[in-house]
Amino acid sequence: MWPRWGRVLSRINRSNCFLEKCEFVKREESSLFLLRHYAKVAAAVGPETKSDITKTEVNLNKLFWSKPRSLALSVDSPYRIDEPQYVGIRRFVLKLMLFYSKQSQFIRWANAIYTRVQYQVDRPAIYDVFCLEQTFKTTFSLLVVHMWLCLRRLKEEGKEGVELGQYLFEIYNHDLELRVSKAGVNLLISKWMKELEKIFYGNIVAYYAAIGKHDDLQNVIWRNVYSDDGKSEPTEGALLSVQAFTRYVRREASALSLTDKEAILTGNFKFTSLEDGGTDDALGY
Repeated sequence: MWPRWGRVLSRINRSNCFLEKCEFVKREESSLFLLRHYAKVAAAVGPETKSDITKTEVNLNKLFWSKPRSLALSVDSPYRIDEPQYVGIRRFVLKLMLFYSKQSQFIRWANAIYTRVQYQVDRPAIYDVFCLEQTFKTTFSLLVVHMWLCLRRLKEEGKEGVELGQYLFEIYNHDLELRVSKAGVNLLISKWMKELEKIFYGNIVAYYAAIGKHDDLQNVIWRNVYSDDGKSEPTEGALLSVQAFTRYVRREASALSLTDKEAILTGNFKFTSLEDGGTDDALGY
């Protein structure tokens, strides 16, 4: 149903970190190639309107050191997205219309999961806390990071999670196309989408390869999220932000693994709140 995403998943499942046999990894210079094209795409698309909200001062050295916890929402959380419970004739009609089919259910779940991704990426707090400029390039980079976190966790649920990940990817791809169009690229949009797809897959491979290695993950985050010129190591001025973001990514990956299957599949989880900034206590830990 989704041949492009299916090919990527088949590569993932055939190797220890789906790296040795992955076409991207066979070309060791591909990351630099992708970064250069990333810059071209970002420049062509152009920045979005910057937030007028005053940035909150945070102590980056104090962020994301605490023990990871489940990100599942409580049963009384206002952020929950629960399945509608219809009865009687309405339920009968909806059943005839395949509302309760597996495909329909997966579409609803995938939309709920992507809502969590959008909520985290589109709010000013993540840019303020990690000292990021709110451009299309940065937003795209953050979308990829959070998509990878979700797809990685869904993969832990086996075939069901992988299948749901296919729906999630299609929803992400549609949203990205709307974002590209909104940013002003109306001609040759298919070309930019193909370019962004290459970058997406390349970044996903890089994150999988680096997640178990602190320095590697930090360098990958620097190249994919912060760097404009593809330099392999963070600059001195950006180092604290990159280190904090690396801890955030590692912590969210662990926290998602601690989140139960039902919450993950139905999208009833929420990434760590960044609204308050400051210490771990202020961040809601």
